[in-house]
Amino acid sequence: MSEEKSTQPQLPPTSTLDITSSQILENWFEYLIRVQPHHTDYAGVVWHGTYLTWMEEARVECLRSIGIEFADLVALGCDLPVVELSVRYHRSIQLGMAAVVKTRMNEVTGVRINWDYAIESPDRQELYLTAKVALVAVDRDRGKILRTLPPSMQDALAKLSASTK
Repeated sequence: MSEEKSTQPQLPPTSTLDITSSQILENWFEYLIRVQPHHTDYAGVVWHGTYLTWMEEARVECLRSIGIEFADLVALGCDLPVVELSVRYHRSIQLGMAAVVKTRMNEVTGVRINWDYAIESPDRQELYLTAKVALVAVDRDRGKILRTLPPSMQDALAKLSASTK
């Protein structure tokens, strides 16, 4: 550990958002990003809300990788809004830096879909963020929670769920 890291104040662990490096190694979908000027504040530090955008981009791309196009869900009248979000910012990212947004589906319970996230340096030496997000399937026209996921989505998520175990 470098001298700089050991002198920085450390927050005590607060929840399951504290993921150790060994836990971040397997079964994650990876989405590469590079910090652009519009992602940052005037000091060149990534604005906190940008991380949420990257998380959603990674989730949409992960779903696309298993055959679920978000546009197809919309056409079916289904939406997947975030109903719960928990984020732990470990270290800031600066303008021009690259990072890896990692996501995986944790579990599906009924129409609730839980996702885990970690954002880290490409060399896996720095952990910038850990998060958990819960989505629910909603009927877009009625604005009500669906009783079951669309069958095509259930099948695709079952494949993704099998690959993360």
